[in-house]
Amino acid sequence: MEMSELTALLTPEGLRLLDEVGTISSTAEVAQTVSRLRAAGHSPDLVSAVVGQAHLRAKGAAKFGGFAERMLFTRAGLEQATRLGVAARHAGRMRRAGISRLADLGCGIGGDALAFAGAGLGVVAVDVDEVTAAIAAYNLAPFGDDAAVQHGTAETTDLAGIDAVWLDPARRTAGHSETRRVMASDYSPSLDWAFALAERVPCGIKLGPAHDRDALPADAEAQWVSADGSVVELVLWSGILAREGVRRSALVIRADESHELTAGADAEDAETRELGAFVHEPDGAVIRARLIGDVARSLDAGMLDAKIAYLTGDAAVTSPFVQSFRVREVTAANPKAINAALRTHNVGTLEIKKRGMDIDPAAFRKKLNLRGSASATLILTRVGDKRMAILAERV
Repeated sequence: MEMSELTALLTPEGLRLLDEVGTISSTAEVAQTVSRLRAAGHSPDLVSAVVGQAHLRAKGAAKFGGFAERMLFTRAGLEQATRLGVAARHAGRMRRAGISRLADLGCGIGGDALAFAGAGLGVVAVDVDEVTAAIAAYNLAPFGDDAAVQHGTAETTDLAGIDAVWLDPARRTAGHSETRRVMASDYSPSLDWAFALAERVPCGIKLGPAHDRDALPADAEAQWVSADGSVVELVLWSGILAREGVRRSALVIRADESHELTAGADAEDAETRELGAFVHEPDGAVIRARLIGDVARSLDAGMLDAKIAYLTGDAAVTSPFVQSFRVREVTAANPKAINAALRTHNVGTLEIKKRGMDIDPAAFRKKLNLRGSASATLILTRVGDKRMAILAERV
């Protein structure tokens, strides 16, 4: 979104027109609405802004639920925003630590700041991009003076009276639509600056989940977060925001429930063992946090292969940190053998998972005969040099 579009939108006429249009879910609706609004005499900037926002509001519901219906977005800002359910848990940590006022540096469209303000915390939200800061100000307007927005840089923000900092360094090139990832050495503000700040002020620093573990500060708590099966972020907590004795944690959020596994260091690896009656797939946050060994021992399970994140055991147990499957049959990992097993078990609906094998599941599916009424999960993996296919059912 350009400033001219935002200026046209932030008028009584523009906001009223946006409310009238509602949300737009498909590209066909976009074209139809553009034609209708242009025919009604609205300016190109206003039409572009209204239709763009109506489309983004439809997409924003996945991260912000019903709140998206009154928010404004940029395409890049929505893609990079923290999901509201995840941000709410960060806000809860701030409150439990006794934080009353914080700075959100690199606030983007204000997703995290919304959660902080909603939890009763005072927020100073800062973004270097003028359009993005203006959108954040609109999104945070219902909180009045409790959520102030500034157009500026993280490095020059006055932190007087601030108890803690939430920092989301820019990890992509500047822009409101098409952006690309940059090297960690090019983050803005720099990680050296961010880590130095975390030594002086309690901080939560949001990073990508695949960030180089060897580059993490040794004295920070590293928390990997997954939401509904996807690992969405790594947060480094410092000062009073870091829990005593915790250096590694995996926070697993599914729908409205959350579960967390914590440790003082990477877990000791579990021993390998032969395939048992069950296979367990650890959540991605557990894998990133290197806490697979702790999960394995809680399930009386071992590693199927020392280098592949599948666990196996005979105990009929599961946990929030894994997806569990009961083994039905094991075959060679080729279509002929698998099709024979599918016929035996009358499988017509198949979920395919793979680790340790260079296979495209979508292409592999085309080689399978799925004609039955039952459903199953096919796990394609290897043990050492041996490739295997495990036909299983979810527990």
